[in-house]
Amino acid sequence: MDDPVQDITAVVHKLTQGSPDEQQEAINTYFAPNASFTHPLCRTGSFNGSRQLILGIYRWYKIMSPRIEIEVTSIAFDEKKLILYLTIHQIFALGLVPFHQCPVTLTAVLRLSRPHSSGRYYIQSQEDLYQTSEFVKFLLPFGVGSTLVVFWQLLATMGCAVMAMVFAPLTWLAQAKADRRARGEKKMEGLKETRLWSGSSAREIAERISGASGGDGGSGGRQSSLEGHGQQEIFGNMVVVKPD
Repeated sequence: MDDPVQDITAVVHKLTQGSPDEQQEAINTYFAPNASFTHPLCRTGSFNGSRQLILGIYRWYKIMSPRIEIEVTSIAFDEKKLILYLTIHQIFALGLVPFHQCPVTLTAVLRLSRPHSSGRYYIQSQEDLYQTSEFVKFLLPFGVGSTLVVFWQLLATMGCAVMAMVFAPLTWLAQAKADRRARGEKKMEGLKETRLWSGSSAREIAERISGASGGDGGSGGRQSSLEGHGQQEIFGNMVVVKPD
């Protein structure tokens, strides 16, 4: 691929809706020879020639569902890490099961490679990610599987909420520990700041104060009140007193 974001949609349609020759051409053109494929129901691994197993997966996929409706709804490309993220919506219908339709949404993660010799992008691995409520539609169609999964998820959510209340003392202990750590870090910062100022000369202190105040603090009227408190140094309109 010269431009993964622009080219990937056509590649997906060739793989899922194309003729057998178009599928083979897409595999040989856009997949690296050792490309891998990972799906909840199957995986190929990566070795020299493994893309031929990917071709077999897509051909069997097309045999099971001769008519596939598919749409790439979003594309994101991490150019630095060479990862392409696709959100795909498809309607998978088993040809041998009347009225069977399985609308699912998945995220396909494509890791790409870009050999310097060609400068083109190749698919190094494909990983199809499904929510459990989507994946189970392949195993228990007609809404049965997804309904069971949603019921289980709601039950698990209630269990999490109840257990969080039962073990609330552990949460309080964790928060108390975090608060103590934050107070300790704040105290250490104060000690470092105190040491920094106590080890500074009068001139350095004046320069810091002058930089913080923008150079004019209107302190001329305070000079007389500082007399007799220690050694004094005057810098412009500022007086710094170092105790005796």
